[in-house]
Amino acid sequence: MSTHSDLTTEQQLRARVAELEAELAEQAARTEAAVAAAQRRSYWPDLLQLDFDAIMAHPVLRFAVLIPLKVRGAGRRLRWYAQRARGG
Repeated sequence: MSTHSDLTTEQQLRARVAELEAELAEQAARTEAAVAAAQRRSYWPDLLQLDFDAIMAHPVLRFAVLIPLKVRGAGRRLRWYAQRARGG
């Protein structure tokens, strides 16, 4: 026979199992989203068989990759300063 305390313990355990299953489902969704994002970022380099380690090891190619990034960063900073100067 089950006593009241046995039922309470069983209900608590069932509630805990439900919490853990929900947590696991949430974690699986986050993991799948992270994998999908990584696949999107790596699609073109994989398709074109680019080796970024080799590119960054070559001084001229490294320069060709890093300069546009620096220019973009400088442009963003200039826009930020311009917005601040206008009071925005």
